[in-house]
Amino acid sequence: MHDLVITGGTVVDGTGAARRRADVAVTDGRIVAVGDDVGAGRRTIDAEGRIVTPGWVDIHTHYDGQITWDPDLAPSSVNGVTSVVVGNCGVGFAPARPDRHEWLIQLLEGVEDIPGTALTEGLSWGWESFTDYLDVLDGCQWTLDVGTQMPHAALRTYVLGDRGADHLVRADADEIEAMSRLAEEAVRAGALGFTTSRTWAHRTSIGTQIGTLTASADEVLGIASALRRAGTGVIQLISDVYQSADDELVRNEHALLGRIATEIGRPMSFTVQQNDQTPNRFRELLAGIGEWNAAGAHARAQVGVRPIGVLIGLSASSCPLNFCPTYKQLRKRPLAEKVAELRKPEVRERLLAEHAAANVRDFFALIHGAFDRMYPLTDPPDYEPTPERSVAGIAAREGRAPAEVLYDLLLDDDGRRLLYIPLMNYAHGNLDDLREMLTSEYALFGLSDAGAHCNAISDGTFPTTALTLWARDRSRGEGLPLEHVVHHQTQRTAAHVGWKDRGVVAPGYLADLNVIDFDGLRLRPPHLVADLPAGGTRLLQEAVGYVATVKRGVVTAEHGRLTGERPGRLQRGSRPSPV
Repeated sequence: MHDLVITGGTVVDGTGAARRRADVAVTDGRIVAVGDDVGAGRRTIDAEGRIVTPGWVDIHTHYDGQITWDPDLAPSSVNGVTSVVVGNCGVGFAPARPDRHEWLIQLLEGVEDIPGTALTEGLSWGWESFTDYLDVLDGCQWTLDVGTQMPHAALRTYVLGDRGADHLVRADADEIEAMSRLAEEAVRAGALGFTTSRTWAHRTSIGTQIGTLTASADEVLGIASALRRAGTGVIQLISDVYQSADDELVRNEHALLGRIATEIGRPMSFTVQQNDQTPNRFRELLAGIGEWNAAGAHARAQVGVRPIGVLIGLSASSCPLNFCPTYKQLRKRPLAEKVAELRKPEVRERLLAEHAAANVRDFFALIHGAFDRMYPLTDPPDYEPTPERSVAGIAAREGRAPAEVLYDLLLDDDGRRLLYIPLMNYAHGNLDDLREMLTSEYALFGLSDAGAHCNAISDGTFPTTALTLWARDRSRGEGLPLEHVVHHQTQRTAAHVGWKDRGVVAPGYLADLNVIDFDGLRLRPPHLVADLPAGGTRLLQEAVGYVATVKRGVVTAEHGRLTGERPGRLQRGSRPSPV
C-alpha cells in the first residue's frame, strides 16, 4: 500500500506537456506511479476537478536570516512553494567573522529591508566559515527544502575586512585568490553557486553602497572561476545593466556579463526588468543573452511575473506623508493613535499643505506624489490596474485634488489600507512587455525576493500570481498556457540550479506536489503582521485555493493552513535526475 494517493486530478506535470487526467501514488517520499489504477494509499486526497502540479521551486528568495529561526517560511509555504534558494544578490550571513555580524545585519537591513532588530535577536550565528554555516543549517527542519549560495559581499569582507565594505577598494591578486579558494570550498561543501550585486540601489541601513558594486572584472571572474574548477554551481547576480540610462556603464556591464557567461562556463542568471527611463533595455539584454548562448554559454534572464511594486500606507515603511514634518512626529506612534490624529481637520489641512510644499526627488518622488501610479489595493489584488483606478483617475472622476483623495484613502479601514505602486515592468501601463519577457526562450521565472522588503513589498506570492493572472484571468491582453507557467516555476527553475530530482510529476521524482482548485485560486491582499523576532513586522499574503501542498510525500499545508509537518531539509549542491 502506498503512503499517499492523489486521485482523479488533472496532472500538469511540469515538463510543459499537455495536461491529462491521472492518479498519483507516493511511497517513501517519491512518486512511484502516475496513471490509472495506481493502487490504494494509507491516505487519499480527492483531486477531482482540481489540478495536480509539482511544488513550486523559487530560486530567488532572501530567507537567509529567517531560516535560522523560522521553520514555516511563509508566505512561500502557503503559496505552494516546496523548495527555495537563498544567498541571492551577493548578500547573506556567511562567511562571517565575529566582528562582522553587526555590519552584515546592517547590509541585509538596508539591501533587503529586513528589520535589523529582528535579525539581531533572531540570528543564531554559531558559524564563521561557509561550511560551518551549512553544518548549522543541516540541523534545521522546515516546511520546504532550502539551498544556499555563496554571497560576494559577505565573502569580500571576510577576506578584506573593513576594506571589503568599500566598493572603491580594489582587491589584489592574493585577496582574489583567497576569495576564489573559499568559494570553491563552499561549492564543494554544498553551496549552489556564487552571487554578486552591482547595483546602486543596494546600500547598508546607514546608506553606504554595497562593497561589490564596482568590483573589478578580475575579482568577479577570479571568484567565479571556482565554479569552473569544481565543475558545478551556478552564478546569479544583479547589475544596473537593465535600468541605467548611462550607455557607457551599460556597455561595460554587458561586456562583463558576457565574459562571465562565456569564460566561466557555468549556468548564469541575472535580473532583467523594465523601468520607465529605459523601457526597451530588456530587449537589448535578451539579444545579448542569445549571442552568448550561441557561443556555448548557458545564460538566463531572471524575470518577475508581475510588476515589482511597493506597497505604501500608514502601516507600511513607505508612506506618502513621510516627507511632511508633522507626520514625522507621528510616524512611530501606534496606528490607532496616528489615525485619530490624522482625522483632525486642522492636522489634515496642515499635512496637505506640507505635502504640496515638499521637495522630493528621484525614487522617493514616486512614493510622495506619483498619483497616476498609485492604486488602492483590492481584494483580490489587481496587478494590471487601469489608469482610471489610480488616485489621479479617482480624483479626476470626483473633481477633487489627488492629494486629498490620497489622504482619505490612507485613512480607510482605520489606517490599514495599502496602495500599490508598480515600479518595474509597467512603463506603458500594461503587462504586454512583461509577457514578451516571460515568453522569451531565455526567461527564468524569479525575483520573488520572498523574505525580503518586509514592510514594503509582498512578492513572495509570485508563483500564485503566475497561475491566476497569466494562465486564467488576464483580460487586458493575451495570457499564457497553464502548462507553460507550471513548467517555468517547477522543472525549469529546479534544473537551472542543478536540482534535477524535482519539478516533475513522474515516477522517481520527489513527491513535491500541489493540489489546486484552479478555478477558485486567488490571492488575498497583503496585511501587516508582527511575528518577527523583537516584534518586527512584515507583510504577509495568503492564498485561497491550495487544497494541499505535499513535500516529500508529507502534507505540509491544507486549504491555506500549515499542518505543522516539516519534512524540508538543507539541500547541499545539485541533485541528479531519477534513474
